[in-house]
Amino acid sequence: MADSIPYVDPYDPKPTLWQRHPNLAWVIGVFVATVVLTYVSFPPVNTGEAAYVLALPGVLWAFRRPGFKVFAWTMFAAQAVAWTALLWWLHNVTWPGLFLLGPFVGAIVGVWFLAAWWAIPRMFGHKALVRVLVVFGLAAAWVLLEWFRGVLFGGFPWLPLSVSQWQRPFILQVAAYGGGWAVSFALICFNIGAAAYAHRAFFERVTGLRKRSPEFNIALLVLMSASFPFLGELFNQQRQPLVRATLVQPYIPQNEKWDSASANAVLATIEKVTLDASRRGAGDVIIWPEAVTPWALYRDPAVADWLGSVSKRAKKPLLLGSVYTEGVGDADQRWFNGAFIVDPETGVSGDNYAKRKLVPFGEYIPLRPIFGWLEKFVPIGGDFQRGTESTSLMLPASNDNRVPTGVLICYEDIFPNLARDSVQSGAELLAVLTNNGWFGEGGAAYQHAAHSVLRAVENRRPLVRVGNGGWSGWIDEYGYIRKTLKDENGSVYFRGSETIAITRDARWRHRLSFYTEHGDWFLLVCAALMTLGYFALVIIQRPRLEPGEAARF
Repeated sequence: MADSIPYVDPYDPKPTLWQRHPNLAWVIGVFVATVVLTYVSFPPVNTGEAAYVLALPGVLWAFRRPGFKVFAWTMFAAQAVAWTALLWWLHNVTWPGLFLLGPFVGAIVGVWFLAAWWAIPRMFGHKALVRVLVVFGLAAAWVLLEWFRGVLFGGFPWLPLSVSQWQRPFILQVAAYGGGWAVSFALICFNIGAAAYAHRAFFERVTGLRKRSPEFNIALLVLMSASFPFLGELFNQQRQPLVRATLVQPYIPQNEKWDSASANAVLATIEKVTLDASRRGAGDVIIWPEAVTPWALYRDPAVADWLGSVSKRAKKPLLLGSVYTEGVGDADQRWFNGAFIVDPETGVSGDNYAKRKLVPFGEYIPLRPIFGWLEKFVPIGGDFQRGTESTSLMLPASNDNRVPTGVLICYEDIFPNLARDSVQSGAELLAVLTNNGWFGEGGAAYQHAAHSVLRAVENRRPLVRVGNGGWSGWIDEYGYIRKTLKDENGSVYFRGSETIAITRDARWRHRLSFYTEHGDWFLLVCAALMTLGYFALVIIQRPRLEPGEAARF
């Protein structure tokens, strides 16, 4: 028995931590790099260049063939931490929601890294065509997971990879053809190609021209194809006036907005900011944010009278968001979150827009038979009803012109199909009326506004945005942010107003972009590419290689 015990020389050096746990350096390095790169790629940090490499650490590690468990736990943990940090503003409404939603979104993104763990090592030994198909298949899988996140449980397509480029319109122009999906595809292709090149250069011990990586070359070609062919559209613009609008940010604290004791003070604040703007010289129309009135329109007759009075004294029409009701009597009343135009002479217009995408647990309780014991975050009315029409509102402009305007309320601008439906219905301008007051002065307003840039580019329509106290301004049809409302300290969080002149490129008047006409065709392409990449790996046999040749492609 004693002979079976190995002899240990007490003078031998003890193995180091790294020797006992050879994967530890990779675990720590990949975890930290993934969290940092993911977080800084998006607002509020806005280092969009990081999006070109945010998946590189995990993909590079997949090339090294780590064990499944250690890889899966590391990537899921990194994504959970990164997305919880990105959604940190949600704690202003719900701590449990934050710590459920952040890891949930992170888990969906983490699934993609498991696909990379499976596919990347199987590329070794295959010809270049197969490896390129795998790159395309993995990039397509990323896009399809973004789409899946936008439909699962009602959808939360917050911060797709394409949104990271909201301040860098150069690469966004392909969105007018393939939607934001095409931008995400190009970015993740580059991530995979860059990881392949890094592995070839630093781990495969090849020199000279053998360092060339087909994956990197094709990824670079995809990136260039998503940018350069569309640059001609940015030149020779024929800009013409569309509408002069006065954007009003009343910046009502959320704890006062639905407090009946504060209602009169809320109305006084809105009225003061609006009339101050009118005295300084308002534009063709004054625009207010979402659900601006503290009482529901039509439920309380005084609301319509007050709106007409403000419009008349300001001598300008209003475009505003307001909660409103339909039906007589409490039992029959239906609640909506909508948008209206108020004329100085005739008052509230009979035409209105009803919000089509409601906020779960904010405006309605999903699966009410199960979750009926929960209360909505919006403490008025019952469950709101969903609008079904994308009809444009006719926004008053100069010389008695009317601009067909597609309204998006609250977070509707994060859903590409809603803006597209509005433009298909005739909208020449998109208007986002929102209230980010729920989420404090963190990154929520910037993250939310970033989606509006994609909607403008996808549909080639200028977009005006008005928040209660967050990001207000306008974006042209090429994704350039033409104006952001800020106070003297450079903050978007303030109470005030500003008049802006919105213009458009006459070349896109009454003309639909390819994406607006054909929709999410690129998703079908991605489904085909993912399938093709999978079968290329499982059907096509790798050639027999001598030991040590697998890495030489």
